[in-house]
Amino acid sequence: MEKQPTASHFINGQYVEDPAGDPIDIIYPANGQPIAKIHSATKRIVEFALESAANAQAQWAAMTGTERGRILRKAADIIRERNHELSVLETYDTGKPLQETLVADATSGADSLEYFGGLAGSLTGEHIPLGESWAYTIREPLGICVGIGAWNYPTQIACWKSAPALACGNTMVFKPSETTPLSALKIAEIYTEAGLPRGVFNVVQGLGSVGASLVADPRVDKVSLTGSVLTGKKVYASAASQIKHVTMELGGKSPLIIFNDANIEDAISGAILGNFYASGQVCSNGTRVFVHSAIKEKFIARLVERTKSAIIGDPLDENTNYGPMVSEDQLLIAERYVAKGIQEGAKLVYGGKRIDQPGFYFEPTIFSDVKDDMTIAREEIFGPVMCILDFDDEKQVIERANATEFGLSAGVFTNDITRAHRVIGQLQAGSCWINAYNLTPVEIPFGGVKTSGVGRENSKAAIEHYSQLKTVYVEMGHMESQF
Repeated sequence: MEKQPTASHFINGQYVEDPAGDPIDIIYPANGQPIAKIHSATKRIVEFALESAANAQAQWAAMTGTERGRILRKAADIIRERNHELSVLETYDTGKPLQETLVADATSGADSLEYFGGLAGSLTGEHIPLGESWAYTIREPLGICVGIGAWNYPTQIACWKSAPALACGNTMVFKPSETTPLSALKIAEIYTEAGLPRGVFNVVQGLGSVGASLVADPRVDKVSLTGSVLTGKKVYASAASQIKHVTMELGGKSPLIIFNDANIEDAISGAILGNFYASGQVCSNGTRVFVHSAIKEKFIARLVERTKSAIIGDPLDENTNYGPMVSEDQLLIAERYVAKGIQEGAKLVYGGKRIDQPGFYFEPTIFSDVKDDMTIAREEIFGPVMCILDFDDEKQVIERANATEFGLSAGVFTNDITRAHRVIGQLQAGSCWINAYNLTPVEIPFGGVKTSGVGRENSKAAIEHYSQLKTVYVEMGHMESQF
């Protein structure tokens, strides 16, 4: 593999290695073979990263927002120039087809850097008149931010977290998933090439213990995690013990409701995108597909027909549109849930098996006749397993859709625009779509409610999570007191 990172960590503007750290093999999901080896961060590496971030923060914050934004926008330009190279690396890292990574990973990261780079110069406070006196606010950075990434979108997540953090004048120590650690290192390399001062963005590798040590460090002011609810609860508790700022982008079991007046081809496109894109390994996926009983049979027949046309193969072949799962562990999880679905009485309509070839390939899988209390309808699988549930009544399907601990996303397909807004307005989810699914432009907020998360990523809303306000009251008259 060409042009891969040259060491495990990127700290203070340079690649850094410490072979004393535990070795971690990086496996190419398409064949199950190792393509690289990294070393988990030792205490020395973690300390170096935090010291570098602390030393750089004041200088970075002292620059104007316009100056910071210029660097972010230059980094965005470099990412776009090297999109193919970065996309190939992302495919090696995750196993996702190059057809996907070319349009959804580095490009999305570049969008984020460009958006927040453009916003950086506009981050001002406000003047508040108070009669004879007045007040003003100052928007200040939080300090050192820790970003902890998931393995499904390593390039995108590194950019989604770092772009708003850096635009606001913070520094960041980013820990990618140990499963997909390579892409974030290239982002750090590009940041430095674009002129980012040393220590502003640092990448350290390792298992959960490395992330835990970063979260617990008293020098850290903010933690942003993308991961599972279980991990989120642990990280949130640790951060809360020191009253740190947090953003939690966690899991989901999101509903996708398809009414009988929907455009069936569009609705099937939404269901495929919300279940089989990235082999189903997307946190916002609409894995509970509620289909009106009047169109259920027609919907399933056409869905199966279109699913059969998936081109499964070498993810580096741009004709491939369905690749392997990220790891053997994730594939085994999918297998266990499929077995559970069959055991509990769901009807396996399509797929459900490992594909007999090297790598971690699992068939796109469709269950029908799924009941709300079945395990596959309640728990996040994070694999290509679609659950189809019947419904007839609008009020009832809204209640069923909301009967979950999760609240990340939701979607509605209908040609009745009044119904669309009425239903979306009652669904308990943070990121919703009408006649679409899983589209996440940087201009709109992304995040969940209930156990699916805290805070928002992207859009102007992210600025609130990476900055704080200082309020200054200015007395223009005399100061009086009670005695």
